[in-house]
Amino acid sequence: MNSILNRLLSFWIGLFVMTGPAVAAPLTLDDLLARPEAPAGVVFEIVDRDPGALEFALPWVKQAAQRLKARHPGLPMALVTHGQEMFALQTKKRTGNPVVHQIAESLSRDDGIPVHVCETYAGRRGLAAEDFPAYVDVAPSGPSQINNYVALDYVRLVVPRAAVLKTR
Repeated sequence: MNSILNRLLSFWIGLFVMTGPAVAAPLTLDDLLARPEAPAGVVFEIVDRDPGALEFALPWVKQAAQRLKARHPGLPMALVTHGQEMFALQTKKRTGNPVVHQIAESLSRDDGIPVHVCETYAGRRGLAAEDFPAYVDVAPSGPSQINNYVALDYVRLVVPRAAVLKTR
């Protein structure tokens, strides 16, 4: 009986150790800034149900990118937005979202941070790559684009949801 209990205990401890990193809390900007060494790169992820989320999320990304570059000059970064908020980046919505478009364009052109949206999600709404401006890259899949960056040893940094950023 003791050997069975010992085996079960060993199994559960092993399982906990192996899954520990998978269930760890997501990395925060402060965690990343506290690191003594720069990661290979950072990929910002925005995914929100709020169609107006980019109004809050993009300024946060812009400021976070400036802080990261001050701490780690030359750090490569990218941005992937693949929730309801990404539709504000459509070319036809530029007039209604001028600040969002200005920041996205600035991130892409001035800061060298590619801005990606999800073609799969856009396609579900009947949209194509041509419906987004040239400074927005329409990636085949937002989650796959993030995984591609992670495969290059980029650190994934989830941008806080608009509801959280509104209260700051």
